[in-house]
Amino acid sequence: MNWRKDQGRERGYHHGNLREALLQAALDLIGQKGAAGFTFADAARMAGVSPAAPYRHFRDRDELLSSIAQRGFEQFEAALTDAWDDGRPDTVTAFERVGRAYLDFARENPAYYSAMFESSIPLDTNSALLAASERAFAIIRAAAERLAALAPPGVPRPPALMMALHIWAMSHGVASLFARADGARRRLPMTADELLEAEVLIYLRGLGFPIDRRSPEPKPADEKPSPWGKPK
Repeated sequence: MNWRKDQGRERGYHHGNLREALLQAALDLIGQKGAAGFTFADAARMAGVSPAAPYRHFRDRDELLSSIAQRGFEQFEAALTDAWDDGRPDTVTAFERVGRAYLDFARENPAYYSAMFESSIPLDTNSALLAASERAFAIIRAAAERLAALAPPGVPRPPALMMALHIWAMSHGVASLFARADGARRRLPMTADELLEAEVLIYLRGLGFPIDRRSPEPKPADEKPSPWGKPK
């Protein structure tokens, strides 16, 4: 959408689209300068309105960024949910799709990704933003719980939450370094997707997990004492 100056005043003030104009302007600025590279006045100028106009909808720049990050997490959750598809046709295949969806989102939505993870907006200051981020992470945790259930009886494993955090850290690292459209330009001997897949498979094998899709998935075993602490 093109919010030129001569259009911004007309649409913003008379058609109720000022909020959307500001969100789009801020997204464009994040794409150009990063989450920390623009001011509230810059967003107003790009939307074609006066510096005072944004205060009709947002308390300050942080609230504008929070709204963008919340929208990003909502889209992120939808993408991960669709990829996970409740673990069909099997846990490992579905989890690999989640990893690809994570990288695809970072690659295709670098401005949202930057607002979500690089804006320095504390999540606990905005309940709606916190809830959106937790719902997105819940998809990764659900996948980790299914992976944890694949551990054969007697094999120590970390709690599902710890596994989810480990895998999220791997995904975020690959996305931030190699998968984003504005990311590092270092050449890789493989794609970012292949790098993440190999990293996760090495991690799971290191924990003794069977990851051969040809083998039937075992039913969850009774919990055993673990050096990782009590599973959660």
